[in-house]
Amino acid sequence: MSRLSHSEIHMVHRIGWLRAAVLGANDGLVSTSSLVVGVAAAGSDKPEVLIAGLAGLMAGAMSMAAGEYVSVSSQTDAEQADLAREKRELAETPDAELEELTQIYVERGLDRDLATKVAIQLTERDALANHARDELGISETVTAHPIQAAVVSALTFAFGAVIPLVITLMAPAAQLVSVVAGTTLVALAILGAAGASAGGAGLVRGAVRVTFWGALAMAATAAVGMVFGVSVG
Repeated sequence: MSRLSHSEIHMVHRIGWLRAAVLGANDGLVSTSSLVVGVAAAGSDKPEVLIAGLAGLMAGAMSMAAGEYVSVSSQTDAEQADLAREKRELAETPDAELEELTQIYVERGLDRDLATKVAIQLTERDALANHARDELGISETVTAHPIQAAVVSALTFAFGAVIPLVITLMAPAAQLVSVVAGTTLVALAILGAAGASAGGAGLVRGAVRVTFWGALAMAATAAVGMVFGVSVG
């Protein structure tokens, strides 16, 4: 009987960039659409609405890049500090670290003898890597990459923000709020479904949760725009 090769593609391998991409595109679409809707609801003309939207795109993209870089860098710093401490402990107290690894495998269901053998063999192969994975929960699969997160966030934010700006250019001035809001909700549903698909989750659930919060954000900014627009007028 021939042996078929068995290959698997796990969604967790995408977590490093998927979270930043989905967050960036969603934030760009929601924040820029909300800004456009709010400014338009205040009675501003289309040129003013476009200028506000463009400013929001630039500011948001830079803010997302900086925020992601700082956030992920902080995570990376914490991981590196834990790894440095673990490396020092492996050098100073190897027996205690071996026992610690053995106990981890015992708690996962191996009998004591087998856990000891596994711990010894893994320690001989790469002690730090195995302690990082099994004791600290740090693995290459989910390791944070600050620059990657920053670039992905900025680009996807800009991509999401461009959609309501293009719609603003094309939509009639009298129906600007309704057209931008409606198009944004459709785009959010598509984005939510695409993000859920990339992560291996349910399409409907992903679409609904993104669309709900986007609708809430636009409704809030539209209300603010109408209130302040009337007050100023």
